[in-house]
Amino acid sequence: MSPRPRAPRLVRPLLVAFLAVAVVDLAGLLAGVHAAHLAAKPLLLPLLAAYAAARGGPRLLVAALLCGWGGDVLLMPDADAAFLAGMGSFAVGHVCYLWIFGRARASVPAGLGYGAALAVLLVLMWPDLPGGLRAPLACYSLLLTTMAWRAGALGRYAAAGGALFLLSDALIATGIAEWPLLPAHDFWVMLTYAAAQFLLTAGVLARRDDSSGADASGYPEGGVRV
Repeated sequence: MSPRPRAPRLVRPLLVAFLAVAVVDLAGLLAGVHAAHLAAKPLLLPLLAAYAAARGGPRLLVAALLCGWGGDVLLMPDADAAFLAGMGSFAVGHVCYLWIFGRARASVPAGLGYGAALAVLLVLMWPDLPGGLRAPLACYSLLLTTMAWRAGALGRYAAAGGALFLLSDALIATGIAEWPLLPAHDFWVMLTYAAAQFLLTAGVLARRDDSSGADASGYPEGGVRV
């Protein structure tokens, strides 16, 4: 697929806007100003998606980020139905990321490590999870862990993004299981989550830029051909 036209003049302002909104969100969480979090959180992923589009990023990257935005908005109400819908939106975003990664090779030892970490976490948390959420959370966790592992195929930025996404959701899971929480728990959840989405975006865009001189198929094994 031929590259789409870019909007280079918008790239830096959109990136600065994303970073500024992230700072407002995180500062609001640290200061206990919930209104700042409510105002800033829904803006983060649309700004990052617009930045990715301005950089000429793959459509599926923009779709993954917008699915993350859908999940962010749906998870803001404190209701089980909204939680499941938000988790479903994030799951679609993870599928988009997996499609972007294509058949690019990921580290087998890293995959085994991720699998072991997932198994241990589920075994420890299972008795403390609400009964109605156990199966959906297990399925979602498997998908997220697969995405985090496969992200390593695109390099260190995407690998770090995948790992931080997994860490962010693990922190959320400790709250669902009603385990003791870290001080400033919501701050750490949002910090790792915002960093994860940014690093995944940076990794996809960097690999796409690196392949700009490659053949029309993009990557030798299909990654980011979207």
